[in-house]
Parts: sequence; structure tokens; C-alpha cells
Amino acid sequence: MSKPRERIISTAMVLFHQQGYNSTGINQIIEEADVSKASFYQHFKSKDDLCIEFFNKRFDYWVSELENFTSGAQNTEEKFMKSFDFLIHMNEKEDFRGCSFLNIMSEIPGEKLEIHTIIRNHKATLRDAFNKDLKNEILSAHIYLLFESSILTSQLYRSNELIEKSKLIVKELLQSSLKSSH
Repeated sequence: MSKPRERIISTAMVLFHQQGYNSTGINQIIEEADVSKASFYQHFKSKDDLCIEFFNKRFDYWVSELENFTSGAQNTEEKFMKSFDFLIHMNEKEDFRGCSFLNIMSEIPGEKLEIHTIIRNHKATLRDAFNKDLKNEILSAHIYLLFESSILTSQLYRSNELIEKSKLIVKELLQSSLKSSH
């Protein structure tokens, strides 16, 4: 059996992602992780601290999966097409659960600054990666917004239709950007 801290984190990874933050209680985590309340508080001083750990682990997992998914791309356009295909893959794998960060953000009051800062920092990292790949701030912002809205709308409609349409838009944006830079 794994160590208590690892069991707490792996339990929270599943519950926070599937149920959300507010619907997941510490007692449920303690019970499903098979740890004592004292053990929980020895590793995490609060549910918020566990949520921050969840976000960091979820981000590392998600980025690693995205990088693996896009690693065979021959060029920037193909990398972005594969990035949107990755969203389809994750929807199928996770039953259209959407973005854990945005799901939880909608549950957390604004005064929980540390959690909101973590969410913003992780989203900014993704935006920066898009900008680094494209070296065009307006174009990368446009594609980033399509990417994020694809996650939200596919969750809302439980469909990949708008991801497929976003891919067509992105392809057109990238091709016209390449034409205008030559």
C-alpha cells in the first residue's frame, strides 16, 4: 500500500476532477484514501492546500500528456492541430469533464487568492507556450482563446463538434499568418 500522503493526493486527483471542489469533503477523501484525520492534517493543513497540490499535479499530468500527444508534429500547424485533437482525446478519456481548473474556479470565492493565483499561473503558462511557438502575440491569443473555449463548449454540449470547427479556424489563421509573413 502506498504512503498516506500519496493516497490522499491520488484520491483527491479523482474526486476533485470528477466531483469538483465543493462536492468533495475532507471526510470523503480521508475515507477513500484510507487514512486517519490526523494523518490528513499532518500532510495538508487544509482542503485548500490539498487543492493547490491537486492543481500542480493535474497541470503536470495534463502538460505531459499534451506534449506526448503533439510530440510527433512536423511543424507548428500540425502541432496546433494535434493540440486540438488532444482535447478530443481527453473528452473521450474523461467523459467531457472539461477543465479542472475552470470547473473549480467557478466554485471558489474570489477571496481565495492563492487558489485563483495558481489557476491564473497555470493558464498563463499555456498562453506563453502558444506565444513561444507562434511568436505572434495576437495570433497566439486568438488560438489560445479558441483552445480554452473549445474545452468549455465541448463540456457544455458533450460534443467535440466545436473543437473540430475550431481546428478549421486555427488552420486558416495559421495559413494566412504564414502567407502574410512571406
